[in-house]
Amino acid sequence: MKTVIPREIKEQVLARIKEGKETVAEIARQHGINHNTVYGWLGSGIGTNNPLIEINHLKRENSKLKEIIGNLVLTTERGKKN
Repeated sequence: MKTVIPREIKEQVLARIKEGKETVAEIARQHGINHNTVYGWLGSGIGTNNPLIEINHLKRENSKLKEIIGNLVLTTERGKKN
């Protein structure tokens, strides 16, 4: 069953994230909320127009893409040796 979290709690959580003193996981744990739920709020822009959140999202995406590229290069290099 899906739990509905009051908008006030969402706004508190997002405000604390905006402060940048704690991680999303820490704040979510303190409120008894799954960190993926909080990331969902961030992704949908609930309660925020903060460009810092967008920057953090892009950094995570960039890291994932670098990992994918690294794996592709490694696979290609292994193929050339064989």
